[in-house]
Amino acid sequence: MAGKIAQMKDRTIFDGFVTRHILKLFFRIWFSLFGWRAINQAEQGAGVTIAAPHTSNVDFFYALGAAVLQDIKIYFSIKQSWCDIPVLGRVMLWLGAMPIDRSASGQVEQIRAFVDRHKHTRVYFIFTPEGTRGGVKKWKTGFYHIAQDCGLPVFLAKVDYRSKISGVFHSFQLTDNKQHDIEAMQASYTSVYGRNPEQQFPAYLGPLAPFTANDARIMQALYALRGMATRAEIAAKARFEELSSEMLEFLTERGILEKQVGTEGATRYRLTARGNGCLLHLRPSLA
Repeated sequence: MAGKIAQMKDRTIFDGFVTRHILKLFFRIWFSLFGWRAINQAEQGAGVTIAAPHTSNVDFFYALGAAVLQDIKIYFSIKQSWCDIPVLGRVMLWLGAMPIDRSASGQVEQIRAFVDRHKHTRVYFIFTPEGTRGGVKKWKTGFYHIAQDCGLPVFLAKVDYRSKISGVFHSFQLTDNKQHDIEAMQASYTSVYGRNPEQQFPAYLGPLAPFTANDARIMQALYALRGMATRAEIAAKARFEELSSEMLEFLTERGILEKQVGTEGATRYRLTARGNGCLLHLRPSLA
């Protein structure tokens, strides 16, 4: 007979006044000493949070630090078997463990019930889509279905060992196109440098390049148009009085835009997967 499934706790280490402030002081000193910085755009409310790339157990330490410094309560997914261990299980639940059983609906119900009880709590439910510490060729997408079923956004979080930045950089609102959503999320992680970059998926392609405000407006307009668009359509969507072909060609040469010339000579552009990923770093959220 199967044992009782452990339930995530309402009160964890993040709710203790003394513990919370001791941890905050510790991480403030640690981040300062070693040059790390928490991203200062933490989203309000609840969200399913993906942390990638995940190539080391140390990732959790820096993710925890960013959460503590910004008063964010986090829960992290863990195998149910860990929570069944008599003493260790209690400790893990106190730290914010979110037990995973073989039933996806079981976890959805846990998260949904928690959100109903704590509607105004800033809480992140953390998942590592790689499922293990690197060396995979695809993401596990259970986090996507949980977010979808619970009606929550997906917060994109990173621990970047090159820039020494940790935290949530984008609040992703799911669309009706799962494949497009997953591809856009994955593309945003190609510029994040993991602790062991040779093991991360998707592969590291280099740091995020600098972009101007006008570059970002063009990218956001094409994201909203969701397909091929002419220069005039992009200009209208981005509310440019004038949009030069040179600006579009510059982004095309950098691999941010794809260009197509039609049979009638009309030139159209669309955002590439790389462009999608860059845009998610440039905008905390997208309509």
